[in-house]
Amino acid sequence: MSAKLNQLYQHYLNSSGISTDTRTIRKGNLFFALKGPQFNANKLATLALEKGAALAVVDDPDYAADDRCFLVADVLKTLQGLARHHRRQLNIPFIGITGSNGKTSTKELVRDVLATRYRVLATKGNLNNHIGVPLTLLSIGPEVEVAIIEMGANAVGEIAFLCTLAKPSHGLITNIGKAHLEGFGGIEGVIRGKSELYNYLIQTGGTIFVNARQEILRSMAEKRIKNPYFYPREGDYFHARLINAKPVVTYETEKGERVTTQIHGEYNFDNICTALCLGKYFEVEAAKANEAVKAYLSEDNRSQKIKKGDKTIILDAYNANPSSMEAALRNLAAVAEGHKSAILGDMFELGEAAAKEHAALGELTRTLGIDFPIFCGELMEAAALAHPQSIYLKTKEELCLFLEENVIPQGHLLIKGSRGMGLETILDKIK
Repeated sequence: MSAKLNQLYQHYLNSSGISTDTRTIRKGNLFFALKGPQFNANKLATLALEKGAALAVVDDPDYAADDRCFLVADVLKTLQGLARHHRRQLNIPFIGITGSNGKTSTKELVRDVLATRYRVLATKGNLNNHIGVPLTLLSIGPEVEVAIIEMGANAVGEIAFLCTLAKPSHGLITNIGKAHLEGFGGIEGVIRGKSELYNYLIQTGGTIFVNARQEILRSMAEKRIKNPYFYPREGDYFHARLINAKPVVTYETEKGERVTTQIHGEYNFDNICTALCLGKYFEVEAAKANEAVKAYLSEDNRSQKIKKGDKTIILDAYNANPSSMEAALRNLAAVAEGHKSAILGDMFELGEAAAKEHAALGELTRTLGIDFPIFCGELMEAAALAHPQSIYLKTKEELCLFLEENVIPQGHLLIKGSRGMGLETILDKIK
């Protein structure tokens, strides 16, 4: 560790925390002036100090106004180095979570289950990248007993890098699917990228939890991992049985008890079992773990159930890719009662596979018998062409006008699209 980084670490220990945003800065924060394609926070160093920052870390000498500005070669690399050093000081379990879908829901469920026994800190929101992970690490104080670190990636090598920062002692992959195909270069790249968490844990003697219902993960584990903790099949380290998901998940516990949750979608059964498996491993009482799952409500537009007049809306506008779209649509189709409608927005970051995957989505809505499918976005034109009885609207503005002038039939309505579509903003347009 360099003398300069050690000096900065002492400032960090005496600070009230880290900030990268002058709009939310608190007195005594260390302000890190990050740069991006559209901004240069070096220009805001003086403002950060005026708003109460104890120190501003900058990498442009033109903005090092006084001795309260800490000049470094690269602010981002310094932030990452500081986080890496802080992590080395912490002798607690670090649970790394990655996967194509379900990372955030799984993280929140694991957090809630473990919080019945431990003081837990988990990644907030989706701060799961090369900036978010360091910020999460630097938010861990001496009171924390277990840390849960969500790790996201758009390309091969990114999970491996995040592991060098977070140094997980325990970990899991939720699933492997068709997410960020453009960056990964196809599904094989996704497999290589996500398995970097396994690689790190194998090399460091960490503990690995494997969802045996996921064929790819089970196969990888059986070939490469010594003594993994499998779940949730009968005979696994932890087991549970899905009773139904109509419309919310109901499952049978290891003791044969029936638990009805507030969580929509059969795909969420896997996330629930992950949390219960980790709860068992970390010696959380089974009754408390099941109560935590039972009380859980999804956050941030992920599978939220909203009642509006004669419609039950399933809002899942947090993100979308071919795998999560298929799971959400199959869940909608499995709902026993009522008319089934769907408003589906573009799936981004699919690269050359975009047209093919959107057309496959259109065909899926047709074969599943979704009664009233609406496709929105330029990419969704391929879906509409595959399902001639659907409605196609090129922009969200056109979609809003359509909803103002037309009534979606009563019953269940799924709203899902990539984050960039922002489909949660159409809720007030639905009559």
